[in-house]
Amino acid sequence: MAFDHRKYRPFKPLNKTDRRWPNQVIEKAPTYSAVDLRDGNQALVKPMNIAQKQRLFDLLVKLGYKQIEIGFPAASQPDFDFCRKLITENRIPEDVSIQILTQARPELIKRSFEALDGVHSAIVHVYNSTSTAQREQVFEMDMEGVKQIAVDGAKEVQRHAKNYPDTEWIFQYSPESFSATEVDYAVEVVDAVNDVWRPDQGQQVIINLPATVEMATPNVFADQIEWFCDHVRYRDHFSLSVHTHNDRGCAIAAAELAVMAGADRVEGTLLGNGERTGNMDLVTFGMNLYSQGIDPEVDLSGMAEIVDVVEACTEIATHPRHPWAGELVFTAFSGSHQDAIRKCMAKHGENDIWNVAYLPIDPQDIGRRYEEVVRINSQSGKGGVAMVLERDYGISLPRWLQIEFAKVVQKEAEITGGEVDSSTIHKLFERDYLQVPKGWTLHTYDLHRTDDGVQASVVVGNGERTELKGGGQGAVEAVVDALQRRHDVSVAVEAYDEFALGEGTSANALACIRIQVNGEVYSAAALAEDTTSATLQALLSSVARCVNANAVDTAAVL
Repeated sequence: MAFDHRKYRPFKPLNKTDRRWPNQVIEKAPTYSAVDLRDGNQALVKPMNIAQKQRLFDLLVKLGYKQIEIGFPAASQPDFDFCRKLITENRIPEDVSIQILTQARPELIKRSFEALDGVHSAIVHVYNSTSTAQREQVFEMDMEGVKQIAVDGAKEVQRHAKNYPDTEWIFQYSPESFSATEVDYAVEVVDAVNDVWRPDQGQQVIINLPATVEMATPNVFADQIEWFCDHVRYRDHFSLSVHTHNDRGCAIAAAELAVMAGADRVEGTLLGNGERTGNMDLVTFGMNLYSQGIDPEVDLSGMAEIVDVVEACTEIATHPRHPWAGELVFTAFSGSHQDAIRKCMAKHGENDIWNVAYLPIDPQDIGRRYEEVVRINSQSGKGGVAMVLERDYGISLPRWLQIEFAKVVQKEAEITGGEVDSSTIHKLFERDYLQVPKGWTLHTYDLHRTDDGVQASVVVGNGERTELKGGGQGAVEAVVDALQRRHDVSVAVEAYDEFALGEGTSANALACIRIQVNGEVYSAAALAEDTTSATLQALLSSVARCVNANAVDTAAVL
């Protein structure tokens, strides 16, 4: 059998019983490094061209990222040319540091500094692999030999930086595959690099610990980070960064727990594009902070633009359920979800702290419309249907009519097999409730009170008109009496509700009525300029449905 788990062994975690990170809380955004133009680009089937790189770089700057890795200029001519373009065309803002990656090899480091000539501030990111598998199978070197590669690389970076005194240089070192490296050995290598760079003497240094391949659960990575922080020298003098990959689907969690464990900085890409299953998603990381009331220190309000630019530059579509950014992430089809959202939104004040069921943030904060929140299909219920009519047409339905009309919409959804849009819902409501049967349009009415109650005179019809007269204790009862006399039916009003409508509608009132005649239920609604006209028209329309239905049944018998 090819699918055989016995060929693998579980990752051995640290025996760490003094962990402190579980008690930590993230209260401030870390420093970000956006690596879309390097790690993200090298993961593409079709790497970005210069125009795409420039567009993505400009977006990252607009969003507020201050450290942006732009490529591997020593290994790629397009990356070299792009680096030179940014510098010579003065496209890098003063508060942004570009970052380049290079292996710890002399000729590549030299070429990297040539690419950066004239830049006002840059991060030179040098790395070599330190994991057991890499040492033994790729390099066939012992621990000392691999450490010497790192030390030699650090010296080369330091030596070349002196040739460009006008640039603010930040040195960054990564023991690649840190997640699969013995932590004591990783500390040993980093200490050796820092002995060269001496961050304690003023050199700006970033130590980046990559989960190049995600090896275990995020808590294990957090243990590694905390252990590293506790044992490395110069800890107070350098920035500790993490670069998490998503092999196990936990890159976000690993980065968040790493920050709790002592990391100051995170590397990632917009929407998580990267090698294999991807990099840590900067958008998700930032939005997670935002949803907790923490300033992410980047502006993610234009989510549609972020998605559009990333998709155009990477030629990778965003999954509709992608956290925060996906088309459907705020959309509720479930009836119970829709009902809860509707009720919470009705109680939410403009200045209230956000607390709406099923919506962790206000979708409008990132440019999403409320029209996208509640959408209707066969799984939806009365709350969602009611919310669509309220939201889009200013029509509020009583609970009994919500239940009744939801069945009409659900039937339509089951017939079509898909989503029922707002326009269709409104047309269904017009067809089944608002549409006045032929010959039953209210023309005029006269209501006056006497000692015996209310006397009603109602004229209905369009061309040919009919006057109906009756009496009762109230207007509805009086008109019911007139209808019963005229059509020889017994009408009982089961439910009756009227609503004043908001601004922006031609009508000012909505009335909804349900009657019962000989065990059969008929409902109707009406819009009018005043509540009395709406009520009388709704009553007329409901009785008309009964009369017309009886006429059809009689014709069928004959």
